[in-house]
Amino acid sequence: MVVPPEEGLLTTSGVRVLIATAVSVERDAVAQAFEGSAGIEVLAVGVGPAASAAATATALTTAALGGTPYDLVVSAGIAGGFQPEAPVGSLVVADEITVADLGAETPEGFAPVTALGFGTVTHTPPKSLVRDVTTATGARTGTILTVSTVTGSTERAADLRTRHPRALAEAMEGFGVAEAAAAHGVPVLEIRAVSNPVGPRDRAAWRIGEALQALTAAFGKLTPVLESWNRHEHPGN
Repeated sequence: MVVPPEEGLLTTSGVRVLIATAVSVERDAVAQAFEGSAGIEVLAVGVGPAASAAATATALTTAALGGTPYDLVVSAGIAGGFQPEAPVGSLVVADEITVADLGAETPEGFAPVTALGFGTVTHTPPKSLVRDVTTATGARTGTILTVSTVTGSTERAADLRTRHPRALAEAMEGFGVAEAAAAHGVPVLEIRAVSNPVGPRDRAAWRIGEALQALTAAFGKLTPVLESWNRHEHPGN
């Protein structure tokens, strides 16, 4: 579902931005920051890398065929945070969007799909955009992992941090959104508000409402960043 223009669009000096969240509650939290504006579309693309890739690719294709292609795609929502670097309620911006469980188990341990000679495991957002978003929001910057199975044990959390020492958070859609964006040659960004620690599942410790509020507040600060961003910047710069 695409938020109608009067609810979910931000004026950005001609820059067209698609914000992809997993579910409607995240979409609505982001859209609150843009009430009464025009320019950004907010789409709930589904849970997991496959659903998010498919829905994002469809939205990008539809926009391109309609003559109004997007200049930037943002994966946004709540996430688990690796402690103590990303405490509950904090905001994380990815300088690397990495899929953590695409590969194979071997006698020596996990091997990413790239070690098998296939595909990619990391997408890199535009460096200047990451810097400007971080400055505007006060977010922490690091790797955000995409997983198909959410971490539920201390052992797996430790294993992920061993393999990805710069990881600050894990979620389920960023890499799928990034794959779709890359296929269309569109830069990608990922912004997450931390709702719970990565590790043993303790629903009593989750702070989803607090994380959604942090998400709304973050996007409320991004208008000048998007207005001044050079849409023609190469994603690696």
